[in-house]
Amino acid sequence: MSKIVVKNARMVNEGRTIEGDILIEDGFFARIGGVINTPAGARELNADGLLVMPGIIDDQVHFREPGLIHKGEIYTEARAAVAGGVTSYMEMPNVKPATLTQALLADKYEIAAHRSLANYSFYMGVSNDNLEEVLRTDPQQVCGIKIFMGSSTGNMLVDSPNTLESIFRQSPMLIATHCEDEATILANSAAARAVYGEEVPIGQHPIIRSAEACLISSSLAVELAKRYDTRLHVLHISTLDELKLFGNDLPLARKRITAEVCVHHLFFTADDYDQLGNRIKWNPAVKAPEHQAALLPALLDDRLDIIATDHAPHTLHEKSSSYFNCPSGGPLVQHALPMMLDFYHQGRISLEKIVEKMCHAPADCFRINKRGYLREGYWADLLMLDLQETWTVAPENIYYKCGWSPLEGRTLKGRVKSTIVSGHLAFHEGVFQEEQAGKRLTFSH
Repeated sequence: MSKIVVKNARMVNEGRTIEGDILIEDGFFARIGGVINTPAGARELNADGLLVMPGIIDDQVHFREPGLIHKGEIYTEARAAVAGGVTSYMEMPNVKPATLTQALLADKYEIAAHRSLANYSFYMGVSNDNLEEVLRTDPQQVCGIKIFMGSSTGNMLVDSPNTLESIFRQSPMLIATHCEDEATILANSAAARAVYGEEVPIGQHPIIRSAEACLISSSLAVELAKRYDTRLHVLHISTLDELKLFGNDLPLARKRITAEVCVHHLFFTADDYDQLGNRIKWNPAVKAPEHQAALLPALLDDRLDIIATDHAPHTLHEKSSSYFNCPSGGPLVQHALPMMLDFYHQGRISLEKIVEKMCHAPADCFRINKRGYLREGYWADLLMLDLQETWTVAPENIYYKCGWSPLEGRTLKGRVKSTIVSGHLAFHEGVFQEEQAGKRLTFSH
């Protein structure tokens, strides 16, 4: 593998900003800091005027392969991720067929080994009747197991109390949960239908998939995790109500119960449905402003541990359907960092905290081996960022296969210029270099 020297780097890492050079050899950080003479044959990148961060780790994406590749593919969505500075991702099991066996899980890893420009891991999915397969999952090779404790895209609802008890009691590895109470959602859906028929307006979405539905389900997951001392990671927290379930009295490395917030729940509120409609229909729903207002403070004080995207592309044709026929989810993995930089430029979060929550914390929470930091001996994952460049999100600069973004027409400040994945310069000045695939993540569960 070739050597790379990054010169004049201003590095944000481990709570501080330092300046110096970076030497990458054989896929790893060989030296960080000081003045490094460029070895013969090495590629030199000048980071003068740019910010260097560890590569972002997104712990929740839906890349739609296999079976739903009209929406997205591992190849296309991993490229979009890399263009946004995301060097590693963890992908969800609600594809077709759903990832409910070890053989189907292995198939996804085989696809990624050849077609993913970013580093990768895939969750093992849980159903009401695949406990034996789930317990065969190798915790050193797989990021976690995923339980949909509320239906979402795909038919993977786990509502059997016996299954939930067994998984939480027996799992040797992290359980990631989508928490929305199905009975509450069904009751709210029936109430909306009674008023509107099938033409339910999108503004009803946070009423149907309510804060109460989230709290009931998240509370159950936390109760089970405490009962069995299970490592639990609750995905996409969207409500003020749920924040009481999570503490900040322990360092992340010692927490048994952790929580994630997604960029769209930080960025949008229910007031945006009037303009953006189904484009911001997610599960859990984007909710009223008082819920959004509580999330960033909880991120800053460490009740919320990780920032992710829940990247979930659908075609615009699918998104134009009526409420009950419109799938939930939207594409975000390319734009997560610029969205967070919007808060930085408003003075509401520091660069060091963004790096902590998007780079360090996912590595620590999932116990990823040698990722998430600018450290000598670690895999060389980094991004180079022009913090001041302004640009407008438009179809011609969107890399998702679905071709759209809920941010279209919005001007953002801060743009990724280069991304290095496992020592390979995968994206540079708008050009992808795809001769080397990303690496499979490994874990020290």
